[in-house]
Amino acid sequence: MELYLDLISPPCRSVFLFAKVLQIPFDFKLVQLMTGQQYSEEFGQINLIKKVPVMKEGSFILTESVAILKFLAQKHASSAADHWYPADLRQQARVNEYLSWQHLNLRVHGSRVFLLWAFYPLVMGSEVPKKKTDAAVEDLKQSLNLLEEKFLQDKPFIIGDQVSLADLVAIVEIMQPAGTGLDVLEGRPRLIAWRERVEQEVGKQLFAEAHASIVNASSVLQEMQSSSSSHLQALVPRFQKVLHHFSLI
Repeated sequence: MELYLDLISPPCRSVFLFAKVLQIPFDFKLVQLMTGQQYSEEFGQINLIKKVPVMKEGSFILTESVAILKFLAQKHASSAADHWYPADLRQQARVNEYLSWQHLNLRVHGSRVFLLWAFYPLVMGSEVPKKKTDAAVEDLKQSLNLLEEKFLQDKPFIIGDQVSLADLVAIVEIMQPAGTGLDVLEGRPRLIAWRERVEQEVGKQLFAEAHASIVNASSVLQEMQSSSSSHLQALVPRFQKVLHHFSLI
């Protein structure tokens, strides 16, 4: 099995972590998003959408992180602990409920904070207006409120006493703004305790490995900016589309 990933991407981190936790052998195929490798003709032959993650198993190619996570959980159901994607219909529905909610909420708002910091100065040639930053952070806070009050509540994990794919997908999104230096869980003791439990379940060393790219995102950005000016300018229209997609310009 081949996994096409860049660990600066939250969905890629969730797939990477889950495959590692289940001890599924795979070849890590790096697709460097910050240098535009996803737009190459070679990668376009693997995924016409030109996004990661991608799973390739022989001639079978699967895109979209949630689809990949569910595929791996169900394929390896005999060896994987049931709590990741429970067979119980109601428990599974709770996992699916969170996965259906998060991509237009926590994912979008965490990504907006990161993208403003990473791409806005490059595309616009100026600092990010404080009004935009404040609005993005406020939207993220509202999503975190819902994560805490609707989904987590007073439980150890999102669906109950054991960790699931819902927790894995949530934690990688919460870590995305860390690349900007923002501690989004400050003043949220329940979420801080939950994050520590998820890290423990995944394994602290593996968790740190998966998030090294985003924690050190400033150095990745500097490396990208030091690349040839012609290459960088060629990427600007692509980055503009990303910012437009997230309604940031």
